[in-house]
Amino acid sequence: MTINQDNLVKQEQLIKQLREGHERAYEALFTTYYKELVIHANRYLYDMEISKEIVQDLFVNLYEKRHNIEINSSLRSYLYRAVQNRCINQINSMKIRDKYVNYVKTNNTEEENVIEKSIDASELEAALYSAISDLPPKCRMIFKMNRFEGLSNGEIAERLELSKRTVETQITKALKTLRTKLQPLLVNGIACFAGLILLL
Repeated sequence: MTINQDNLVKQEQLIKQLREGHERAYEALFTTYYKELVIHANRYLYDMEISKEIVQDLFVNLYEKRHNIEINSSLRSYLYRAVQNRCINQINSMKIRDKYVNYVKTNNTEEENVIEKSIDASELEAALYSAISDLPPKCRMIFKMNRFEGLSNGEIAERLELSKRTVETQITKALKTLRTKLQPLLVNGIACFAGLILLL
C-alpha cells in the first residue's frame, strides 16, 4: 500500500469514527488541523482572534453534524474549503455591517443637524416675535407694515397720515430694539430662520 493510499484509508477511518461519535477521532482532527486552519483563515481576515473563532466554530459545527458528514475530497481539502467559505461570509458580513454603521452615522448626523437647526430656528423665531410684540404699538404697527406687508415708507406714511420721516424714525427704532434683544442669541450661534436677515 502506498503512502497516499495509506493516508486515504486513515482519513476514511477517521471520518467513519467521527460519524460514530468517537471523541478521540474528533480530538485527533482538532489537534492535527486546528493551527494550520487558523493560519489559513488569517490569510483572509488579518485578525487572529476572529480567525480562531471561525475555525473553532467550524469544529463545533462538524461535531454537531458529525452523523451527516459528507466528504468527497480529501479531509484537508474539505476543511480548508470550509474555512475559506466561512471567511468569505465573514468578510461580506463585515462589509454589510460597516455600510450599515456608516449609513446610520451619516443619517443620524443629518437628522440631528436638521432637528438642531429646526429647534434653533423655532427658538429664534419665537424670540423675534416676542421682541416685536414688546415694541410700542405705533412702532410695532409701522414695522409690521414695512417688513411683513412689504409697504414702502411712503405708502405707510400715506396710510397712517404721517410724515415719511416719522415712519423712517419708527422703523429705525424698531430695528435697533430688535437687534439689541436678539443679539445674544445670534452671538451664541443660533441659526437664523428664513427671512430674519431681511427683517433685520
